[in-house]
Amino acid sequence: MGLMQRVAQKWQERSLIPVILLPLALLFALAANLRRLAYRLGVLTSSRVPVPVVVVGNITAGGSGKTPLVLYLVRELARRGWRPGIVSRGYGGSALDVQAVSVTSNAAFVGDEPLLLARRAACPVFVGRDRVAAAQALLSAHPECNVLIADDGLQHLRLARDVEIIVIDDRGIGNGWPLPAGPLRECPARIALAHALVVHGDASVLPEFHPQRTFSMQLTGERFHNLRDPMRTCNAEALRNKRLHAVAGIGHPDRFFRQLERMDLQVEGHAFPDHHAFQPPELVFPGADALLMTEKDAVKCQTFAPPETWVLPVEAQLNPDLAHWLVEKLNGCQTA
Repeated sequence: MGLMQRVAQKWQERSLIPVILLPLALLFALAANLRRLAYRLGVLTSSRVPVPVVVVGNITAGGSGKTPLVLYLVRELARRGWRPGIVSRGYGGSALDVQAVSVTSNAAFVGDEPLLLARRAACPVFVGRDRVAAAQALLSAHPECNVLIADDGLQHLRLARDVEIIVIDDRGIGNGWPLPAGPLRECPARIALAHALVVHGDASVLPEFHPQRTFSMQLTGERFHNLRDPMRTCNAEALRNKRLHAVAGIGHPDRFFRQLERMDLQVEGHAFPDHHAFQPPELVFPGADALLMTEKDAVKCQTFAPPETWVLPVEAQLNPDLAHWLVEKLNGCQTA
């Protein structure tokens, strides 16, 4: 287990390691607040693109369910007649300039989450450390797009946004301290400035937020797809009574392992750092009948994973209807 993984495990408590890191956390919080103030005062300016921008982000580090939510929004907007596109930083990828992401892109170059989005979303996906440049390039290449979803763009203030959606999961705000002493990218009061709050699972420690703009999200998945041969599918029953191992290189690996347990599967879980670049030996478990993994990990492992590697696609379910609320909001943006 790496140093950052050990530190992140302490983010739910105010123990010795977080206390030691508090001076760095205070500097991080000061820098974040000064940067936001600079935008508020006009010292730094945001750039607007000619279509509405919906930002999906969080105030905590680590996976909270943003990618499934982005897929949900793209699917539901398209179903309602919109033509969405997605911009992302491409975290974990080596690309320095703006890149269009295709289904055949290399995850090591464009990032694992953007590649997953490109394969699942059926809409244009562009990545770039400069989200404004990525948005402009996408709209230039795809002028038919009339709404952009900015994946993990809450803190990228240079891209002006029309709607902000914050996602938070069952870890809540952890110990309530900024990085690196805790999980917070911004102070909890930042949630109140968002247009909507999506609660993934049961997040019990949250700042007060408007109940009519709070939405509950659950991830559901029933059928596994074979990584080497996607035409092969099976349900959980076909995997029961097998010797199963599971790997997860995501922000919250235990969530994936718990989901498998709820499907009545007995697995030996192996957690890796978020965006981990898997190597072939890391997927070899002597005596295993099958290996289970997330879609995000699968896009990096297709060429070398064992033949009996199974992937569990998930879909986000929102209650109440977030897409209906968002369309009303976007229609207001168009007529404003």
